[in-house]
Amino acid sequence: QVQLVESGGGLAQPGGSLRLSCAASGIIRSIYTMGWYRQAPGKQRELVAQVSNDGDTRYADSVKGRFTISRDNAKNTVDLQMNSLKPEDTAVYYCTGSIRTHLTVPRSDYWGQGTQVTVSS
Repeated sequence: QVQLVESGGGLAQPGGSLRLSCAASGIIRSIYTMGWYRQAPGKQRELVAQVSNDGDTRYADSVKGRFTISRDNAKNTVDLQMNSLKPEDTAVYYCTGSIRTHLTVPRSDYWGQGTQVTVSS
């Protein structure tokens, strides 16, 4: 079994910062891409940022220059530093990882339970 557990959500004022963290645990042989998605009320889930196992990053245009994704391969963690937050960043943020649990089993995508981020004055 694999679990992804997020932490760090909460309330921030416009222009403020929050840092989200996600830790993967369980039977893990390899972790490939890790990332963050978000879903606002009434909207589809969208990619926020992702990072490959060799450090290549990708960001949604709406967060470029404000958010930074990083990972620690030794600890199986991925973080999202969110600066200059805007009300439109309000959403439930989900951590995801493409993970192989055994050598002979194809990788699968795993998701965390989500953490609420609210940006409001």
